[in-house]
Amino acid sequence: MTDFLATTTIEKAPDSPPADADLATMLLIRHFELALLDLFARGELHGTTHTCLGQEHVPVALAPLLTARDYVFSNHRGHGHYIARFGDPAGLLAEIMGRAGGVCHGVGGSQHVFRDRYLSTGVQGESLPVATGVALHLKRDEPGALALAYIGDGTWGEGAVYEALNMAALWRLPLLVVVENNGIAQSTPTAAELAGTIGGRAAAFGCAHLRIENTDPAEIRAAAGPLVERVREGAPLVLEFVTNRLGPHSKGDDTRPEAELSRVRAADWHTRGSGERFAAADAAAAARIAALVAEVAARPPAVWSRA
Repeated sequence: MTDFLATTTIEKAPDSPPADADLATMLLIRHFELALLDLFARGELHGTTHTCLGQEHVPVALAPLLTARDYVFSNHRGHGHYIARFGDPAGLLAEIMGRAGGVCHGVGGSQHVFRDRYLSTGVQGESLPVATGVALHLKRDEPGALALAYIGDGTWGEGAVYEALNMAALWRLPLLVVVENNGIAQSTPTAAELAGTIGGRAAAFGCAHLRIENTDPAEIRAAAGPLVERVREGAPLVLEFVTNRLGPHSKGDDTRPEAELSRVRAADWHTRGSGERFAAADAAAAARIAALVAEVAARPPAVWSRA
């Protein structure tokens, strides 16, 4: 059984902006997501999308802790996961817009992206059993690498999550479960659909659990880094990020009352950002995304064929 680590919490960071590189990526993701909502509102995108507004710091904090040998399994709210992993907003935007240069030639769209050792899916709970199987492969054939699976708080309603954790703990697999707990599962508050705690669930399987309420990537890495290294040695870990879902579940389906939305906006890391350094970085990210949208929109449609 995995050594049990009692639930630990990293408290909130001060309101000073993160370091330059981290801030730049967080702002890049922020303006990428805002641009998608704007494109949908203007009828220039088809299908659906789920933005990660308010959760940008999570993949930005984790990206430097990962190696090229690690697998990343993302979910429906995965644009930030991809951008933090590859630094390729152009490829992702082209994919979502169905334009030339898309990561999957426009076939995967917003939710189903595959590149190297990165795979996203819109099916809740689907990725964790797959990540567990990959973690078993890594333990046997590529020791030192790990499988990371992003899930949300609502995903804990899927039985497959518990089956995966059971096997990961029993077989001491290099599995890192990253929970983006934004307090709402589509339209249902977490408190109305989840008994107990996520930390309690991890403890039930003997998995370490770290609850993070901080939005500063450097402080998060300092606390989570040593635990991630233990994952590589076969100690499964549940990292629970307490976040805010700033936007709607999808494009325009936010059913939360105005008071709750005001609370979420006030707690947002971007709202708390201030100072010349933050303003300059914010303007630069906004300009980069605006130029990118114009450039990608001018590309021809993506073309693909069966292999």
